[in-house]
Amino acid sequence: MVKESDLLKEIEKGKVAFAGLDVFENEPKPDIRVLMQDQISLTPHIGAATLEAQDRIGLELAEKITAFFK
Repeated sequence: MVKESDLLKEIEKGKVAFAGLDVFENEPKPDIRVLMQDQISLTPHIGAATLEAQDRIGLELAEKITAFFK
């Protein structure tokens, strides 16, 4: 985890050459300075996009629906 304002300061000082982020402090509206910084690579947060994660989510959802109707 990183505080975006600190990351931006360290990039400006030259102490950080490059960073990659897939989550932001202020979602769904990230700081425009982070979005426009050429030394920050932005990627979608896709940790839950694996087959295993989708299976787990499906099973958990089915269990919750079943429990609700019991």
